[in-house]
Amino acid sequence: MVGKMLLRGVGAALLLATTASPAMAGTTGELLKRLHEKGILTDDEYQQLLKGDEAAAAPAAGPSWVDDKSIVRVNGSGLGLKVGDIALKISGSVNGFYVHDNGDKPGATKTVAGGVATVGSSSSAVRNGLLPGFLKVEASTTMDGWDVGAHFGMYPGINSVSYAGGGANSGGNPRALQTSGIDFRQTYLTFGRAGFGEVKIGRDIGLFASEQILNDITLLSSGTPAGNVAPSNTTLGRIGTGYIYTDFQPQITYTTPAFAGFQASVGIFEPLSSLTGPAEANKEPGIQAKIVYDGKLGGVATRLWLAGISQKHNVIAGPDYTGRGFDTGAKITVGPITVVGTYYDGSGLGTTALNLFDTDGLGNKRDSHGFYLQGLAGLGKFSVGASYGESNLDYANAADQLANPVLVKKNSSWVGQLRYGLNGWVTLITEYVHTTSKAHNGNKASSDALASGAILFF
Repeated sequence: MVGKMLLRGVGAALLLATTASPAMAGTTGELLKRLHEKGILTDDEYQQLLKGDEAAAAPAAGPSWVDDKSIVRVNGSGLGLKVGDIALKISGSVNGFYVHDNGDKPGATKTVAGGVATVGSSSSAVRNGLLPGFLKVEASTTMDGWDVGAHFGMYPGINSVSYAGGGANSGGNPRALQTSGIDFRQTYLTFGRAGFGEVKIGRDIGLFASEQILNDITLLSSGTPAGNVAPSNTTLGRIGTGYIYTDFQPQITYTTPAFAGFQASVGIFEPLSSLTGPAEANKEPGIQAKIVYDGKLGGVATRLWLAGISQKHNVIAGPDYTGRGFDTGAKITVGPITVVGTYYDGSGLGTTALNLFDTDGLGNKRDSHGFYLQGLAGLGKFSVGASYGESNLDYANAADQLANPVLVKKNSSWVGQLRYGLNGWVTLITEYVHTTSKAHNGNKASSDALASGAILFF
């Protein structure tokens, strides 16, 4: 009797070992059978232990929250994670440049209101280029037949800022124990589906002048430094010397499906008050629209665009006015060579930034126009680029001319650039920039800048 009890204990022990180690599962089946045949195990005991052995042989189930839809995937760019039916993507960029800027000495003939060339002693800085860093987080899925997404974009700079008058993009504060600015430029949702197009609601880049900045070679580098003595989050690049800054704006925008290479967008935008004109209380939204064509014929790739903007300004003490403008351009790529040409024209839009110097003190509109031409050639890992651009601003009337003799007439710059693709993430860039600002009364200032650094994208 005691022997039978010991053997039964052995059977139970074997079962426990099998449960703890699936690699042993099934190896005790024959032994259990023999113990049963010898009468050591009863029929009920044999069946119970046999079932335990079979269960141990089966693959172990994972936790209840793991299923075959929870997987990590590799995206073309950024880091991708798919959880169930929701795709998460994280992408970003970091850059830094040593910039030396040498401007004209101050003097009566160097004053230009709205000029972007540096006036003052030479300066050195380690700073961001036209782009600050950025970290984008996006969540997207398909639900009830609709592709939907939530998008967030944070843009931190490497330089300390003052937070005086400009928030995260205020003037620089190069002192110890300071902090950099984080510009939360993007917060928007999207929904759309095939045949319908896409709706965007939130804060994102505008439509007017967006193609001009996105195709500018100084987007990845420095361009005109602006404020190099106390650097802020960004340089100017070619902003103000070839186009008006598109900006990141609250909007509701609809984009059509692509058809035969064409795609159009139109949106209503938060109305922007003038930066330099009389106070406003705007009643109507701004309107922006853009149409783009992408095509390829043989070895020639072409991108063409036309964008427009219109907004009525309700001046509290003065005449109302409507700011209007358009930009157009072409990007042509043949083999390793890409050429870009752009032009803009506006009335009541201003220069450099939207609604900067757009009117005189009474709300009378000033006209503006500008362009840039650029080329970039790839030579293996090296790329060589050059561009010229200018932005022009006219007086509103004769009274404006008398009241503002040093108002900027033209800002222009020449850019020469050399790039080296270190690897798939990092690009090394060196650049020379000559910037000139001219006033309507003949005043003139110029500056020369040399920038060298790197930018990383993941």
